[in-house]
Amino acid sequence: MLAFADPDLDNGPRTDRSATVRMCAVTRQVRPIDELIRFVVSPSGEVIPDLKRKLPGRGLWVSASRQAVAEAVRRNQFSKGFKRDVRATPTLAADTEALLVRGVIEALAMAAKAGQVVSGFSKVEGALQQGQGQNSVSALIHASDGAADGIRKLDAILRQNAGNRDESREFPVVTALTSEQLDLALGRSNVIHAAVLAGPASKTFLSRSQILVRYRMADDDKTAGNAARNSGNRNSETREF
Repeated sequence: MLAFADPDLDNGPRTDRSATVRMCAVTRQVRPIDELIRFVVSPSGEVIPDLKRKLPGRGLWVSASRQAVAEAVRRNQFSKGFKRDVRATPTLAADTEALLVRGVIEALAMAAKAGQVVSGFSKVEGALQQGQGQNSVSALIHASDGAADGIRKLDAILRQNAGNRDESREFPVVTALTSEQLDLALGRSNVIHAAVLAGPASKTFLSRSQILVRYRMADDDKTAGNAARNSGNRNSETREF
């Protein structure tokens, strides 16, 4: 367990690189840093999220949950934690989500530039049917506002080809972005379906997608991935987020 000189604040991003856990200022639970968001105070005295954990100054950590961030604002937890008057805008929870979305879009754009994304129903269908190999699909993407018919067809292909994949791992199905946001990431219009191919850039996209969905839907220790598995029509071999 990490010992804290100050349970609310770290000593800066460079002095605490080895830290793997932190205390949430709202729940007072010690959690892995991947399940938390670091906040710092700007020179103008405004609380801002430090999603990459690199901004200077001491940081206060809050569970990666929209509800937790909103609660921190409501309870004036930032001023209490930083032990001085700071400004936490009432829209901080929504602003943090917008930054998380931007991070997912940027990661998908980088994967596309690296040649690790295909889009369009026919191309995604072909990639899924290809099975394993250097250009195998590592994640399926559906626009959150996409038509159910196309989603069902591609999911059926995914299930049919399940035997060609490593059955010990769940297959990610990402539904965190709208069609408009997919358009922005991929530089084309009317994107409803896409597939991310295996490669380093795809790992960054999947990691950021998972954080975004946890932020939107986290409830105590339950993540949105669990909720999607229990409520959706996907089989147990897929993980939706």
